[in-house]
Amino acid sequence: MGTLLHFKNIYQEAFENCQPSIVVMLLKAYSVFCVIMLSMALYAFTYRVVTGFEF
Repeated sequence: MGTLLHFKNIYQEAFENCQPSIVVMLLKAYSVFCVIMLSMALYAFTYRVVTGFEF
């Protein structure tokens, strides 16, 4: 749990004094998009490993 809090603090500090606000919103949306894409890739990989897909 401490690791997640550490990542949360790093994420919040990265956008603390950024200007203009539209750029901050775009960067936050992009970071959420990247997390979603990484989780989908991890899910697809584990699904293929579990179901015996031949690589």
